[in-house]
Amino acid sequence: MGITKHDKIAKEIADKKGTVYHFDKGVDVKTPTQAIEVEVDPGKFKEGARQLRGTTKARYLAVPNKLVKEAIEYTEGMGIGVMNEHGKIKKRGS
Repeated sequence: MGITKHDKIAKEIADKKGTVYHFDKGVDVKTPTQAIEVEVDPGKFKEGARQLRGTTKARYLAVPNKLVKEAIEYTEGMGIGVMNEHGKIKKRGS
């Protein structure tokens, strides 16, 4: 099995942030100030938001470029930010 879109996005963001992709459990990418969960399916946004609960870091969903608008709408009022597939912040998290 080849590399998935999820894995590609998570690895690219982890590399840019100078950390590692935690593919086994929990939040995909963690930095000292951010928790980033990658979701490539809008049906999984709820699961991604659930993964981010409980962290005191700024929380982000990272999604493919074509899902950015949908992710921004989904996370409205949640305090969860949105990044595109290259780790660029499109909506700030808290």
